[in-house]
Amino acid sequence: MKQTTLLTTLLALLLPLGATAQDGRLVADGNSAETYRLIRQSGYNHECPDSSRQHATAHVQHIEQVYDEQLGKPVFVFHIHAAIDDDRGKTNITDRQRNEIKTDGKSPKSMVAQQGETLVMKWKFKLPKGFKTTSKFSHIHQLKGLDNKQHTADVGQPLITFTCYTQSNGKQVLRLRYHNRNTGDTETLDKTPLDPFLDEWVEVEETATFGDKGSYAVTIKRVHDGKVLFEYSNGALDMWRTGTTGLRPKWGLYRYIGKNREWQSQLRDEDIRFADFSIEKK
Repeated sequence: MKQTTLLTTLLALLLPLGATAQDGRLVADGNSAETYRLIRQSGYNHECPDSSRQHATAHVQHIEQVYDEQLGKPVFVFHIHAAIDDDRGKTNITDRQRNEIKTDGKSPKSMVAQQGETLVMKWKFKLPKGFKTTSKFSHIHQLKGLDNKQHTADVGQPLITFTCYTQSNGKQVLRLRYHNRNTGDTETLDKTPLDPFLDEWVEVEETATFGDKGSYAVTIKRVHDGKVLFEYSNGALDMWRTGTTGLRPKWGLYRYIGKNREWQSQLRDEDIRFADFSIEKK
């Protein structure tokens, strides 16, 4: 136990200088008990179901840190419990649950995009072997608008979404989804089989230029050999939201569990690993 603690401390000391500053980076430091502090200190925020349902009398920390053997350093683990967790403790929402981090109105301006600005976002993630999905949404990443003071912004739907999904043929896919504010429709820009992602660390680089005439590109590579598992780009895409005060990213697991939780038997408890978040404004 003492050797593990010493190793964790040494790894934290070896992290890049400024990793806890609000410079767009969020890097695990090995201090699991202070994970939420690290998230906030780095300019991000969190929405975790720590006090939902049975957790109300015995809170559970839903984002922790563990040492990852493959990456050789501490990483974040996002927990979700199928039969317990809800959506931020809101008792009137019974069909979904979430455990996410994000940037928001309290984040540095360098971590939230305005019209004409470009964000380059990078991170790593690993979905567990046997990861359960349904024919509804299991979002692991979104680009979403911030509401204005009058609460009139068009921010009900995410602009861009990575969602894991089970097709009618039973095959699991990762879908890149886009919501068109002019038609009100959400469409799949591209998709790829989910199986190559399971139990594998992958690294994402996402570049978005925000505005009425924006652009979007993403590449996802497998960490251990650099193989590209998914790639998409579009140089002419409406990348703005009417009335919004900014566009920003979210990560974690936000999934549908059925009306009054009737789909929760199709799901299971999941642990998704994330590492090395960064946001750079160009």
